[in-house]
Amino acid sequence: MEFFSDEALAIFVPILVYWVYSGMYMALGKSMDMYRLHSSKEEGSKNLVSKLEVATCVLLQQLLQAAIAAVTFMLTGDSRLTVAYDNKEAQGSSLYRYQRVARQFAVAMVVLDGWQYAWHRYMHHNRFLYRHIHSWHHRLVVPYAFGSQYNHPIEGLLLDTLGGALAFVVSGMSPRASIFFFSLCTIKGVDDHCGLWLPGNVFHLCFWNNTAYHDVHHQLHGSRFNFSQPFFVTWDKVFGTHMPYVLEERPGGGLQSRPLMTRASHNGEKN
Repeated sequence: MEFFSDEALAIFVPILVYWVYSGMYMALGKSMDMYRLHSSKEEGSKNLVSKLEVATCVLLQQLLQAAIAAVTFMLTGDSRLTVAYDNKEAQGSSLYRYQRVARQFAVAMVVLDGWQYAWHRYMHHNRFLYRHIHSWHHRLVVPYAFGSQYNHPIEGLLLDTLGGALAFVVSGMSPRASIFFFSLCTIKGVDDHCGLWLPGNVFHLCFWNNTAYHDVHHQLHGSRFNFSQPFFVTWDKVFGTHMPYVLEERPGGGLQSRPLMTRASHNGEKN
């Protein structure tokens, strides 16, 4: 695999995007208190893991992701190149190529959302898996932007790495297209954990599954709701795990996402 090949770029560009984008949010967070969903004081009082531990764990997970991505590209590379470059119709029509990539992105989004919802919800309902694996991620009650991929290594393998590989294979996208898709996934995940509700944020305008929506899930009373990630809230709506919220001013300054009903009232409504 050449250093600047599409496959190599598909492996390393999303990692670079992760740290650049999350670093930008961390820098903004210090001077944007009026848009923070949690006060800086809450980070120290509620979070059970240090920023250094989070960063170290994320780097190890990304190393594992890179290795598995390299294997995936080696196993699927020849057929993908044949489809991408030997299709004369695709070469002759830019519109066709864009439509094809858009369809691939849509398929990959559906596959990744379904895969991650199923595993995410199961890890909350299975006591053993939650206690020993998924509880790692919920050590961050007040999420850090660069904590998006802070998971137990097994969870990172199951949800992110294998889920991403499945989305790549099923959608049929090329390594070049996957550079943009997985960079989008990375940016979306970081945005969901950034803890900032900035005006004009395109993800807040285009997706109901956003920073505030996922923040409800990280709150102790919301851990049984809002499992959907990274793009749509569809599966929460379908399976009755959707928790609506309202954004309101936080006492002392800033904002907060408050669930509109408690777990008891939610269960009573379903009954």
